[in-house]
Amino acid sequence: MVDAVLREAGLTRAAVRSLATLDARAAEPGVAGAGAELGVPVRGFPAGELAAVAVPHPSALPLDATGTPSVAEAAALLTAGTGGTGVTAGTGVTAGTGVTAGTGAARAVLLVPKRKSRSVTCAIATCVPVCPHEHTPGVRLLHLTHGYIAREPGSPPTIPTPHTTAAMDMHTQSDAHDLRHHGDAEVRDEKLIDLAVNVRTNTPPDWLRRRIADSLTGLAAYPDGRAARAAVAVRHDLPPGRVLLTAGAAEAFVLLARALPARRPVVVHPQFTEPEAALRDAGHEVGRVLLRKEDGFRLDPAAVPEDADLVVIGNPTNPTSVLHPAAAIAALARPGRTLVVDEAFMDAVPGERESLAGRTDVPGLVVLRSLTKTWGLAGLRIGYVLAEPETIALLERAQPLWPVSTPALVAAEACMSRMALAEAEHAAHRIGVERAHLLAGLAEFDEVRTVDGAEGPFVLLRIDGADAIRDRLRLLGFAARRGDTFPGLDRNWLRLAVRDRATTNRFLQALDQALLLNG
Repeated sequence: MVDAVLREAGLTRAAVRSLATLDARAAEPGVAGAGAELGVPVRGFPAGELAAVAVPHPSALPLDATGTPSVAEAAALLTAGTGGTGVTAGTGVTAGTGVTAGTGAARAVLLVPKRKSRSVTCAIATCVPVCPHEHTPGVRLLHLTHGYIAREPGSPPTIPTPHTTAAMDMHTQSDAHDLRHHGDAEVRDEKLIDLAVNVRTNTPPDWLRRRIADSLTGLAAYPDGRAARAAVAVRHDLPPGRVLLTAGAAEAFVLLARALPARRPVVVHPQFTEPEAALRDAGHEVGRVLLRKEDGFRLDPAAVPEDADLVVIGNPTNPTSVLHPAAAIAALARPGRTLVVDEAFMDAVPGERESLAGRTDVPGLVVLRSLTKTWGLAGLRIGYVLAEPETIALLERAQPLWPVSTPALVAAEACMSRMALAEAEHAAHRIGVERAHLLAGLAEFDEVRTVDGAEGPFVLLRIDGADAIRDRLRLLGFAARRGDTFPGLDRNWLRLAVRDRATTNRFLQALDQALLLNG
């Protein structure tokens, strides 16, 4: 379990500085043995001291047993706040998340919230400086404790390590999601059946592999994107001046954040977190519009503030799989506002209905497309932007020279052909059939609730204690995407990629076992 949470945080055992737990358990063989194996001290805290620490994920079971709603998180936060290198600890713990140390302020934050197996609960915390120009390295500390497995409906989110000074200054308890966590982290370095990543299986197809392989003979020349740009323009019936090729949609988010002079950007959540992360990294203070579970995560255009001059929304939305009406999204357009629509999964929707790609009548419209999901090109990095020529020019000036490689350009051109578009349409229909099979299977479980009307190549579901279910699924060989890193969701949500029927049936059997263990 220790190694599992370290992998989740991207750390090794060498990063651990101490273990911590309730003082009555510090000498237990499991805890003491873990400390000895890791070569770090074990710290024990009195129950009253732990109870004074506010934790992001409280539970009734440990509260009744020890007086603190989470021994793991309280001990991790307390240890990080008092034991970090370069931090002189006093008595200045404020709500369990910060200390006053020396001449600079610091904050204890959770790198990984409590993760549970049958017999052990772990959390990782670190100490980070709050002052904008303080570069004291954070010291990662690991807490290990025993015996708590409980469902936690409605738990609030965790506090991630800030990625930039701007993000650090703006993070609050209600603003605490790991925006940099993506599905590939769920399967990295482990042999699991992948339901966490939304890339279509058995891709790229052979014909596309051959086209990419043939392009390698031309690597001595600098990339020339004119043919690919023209092919994208023809595909969407636009002039080439309205097209910009990018190294995946992720690069487009960075370009938008850096190049556009937004004063009040707003991101509609739950959705792909990279747009907000890019905006924060560029120094923007980002507003959020949180769509409600009770409304099926459907868009209400009136919820977006009138003074927002940059609005970002996904369609169909990752992770909810909701396909918003094009008219509702277009209603967000205003003079002086940039409307960014992430259509990375639109080609997985039969007929691409509700797409705004190709529209030139919506002021300030920017549509982002990705070729990585349908065609299995995540490792090649290729996507594009459709926007007004003035916006394209701004973004292009923010790009480095030759931002898209020759193989990626060849792939982009190939995926715009009539044959490729017909294949993508067939795949979209197939995904719809397999998604219906997955949803029908999930409907057999009383504990599972899915978001209605899924239209993407993935589904979002809610289970009390989904974080524990996810851990059990991993033991059974399946990786699911955790939901608590998406603003607007908590640890009771999971996202599942749509796979073929045989894989889905095996997963449903594993889910049945995991739910039995949870009961």
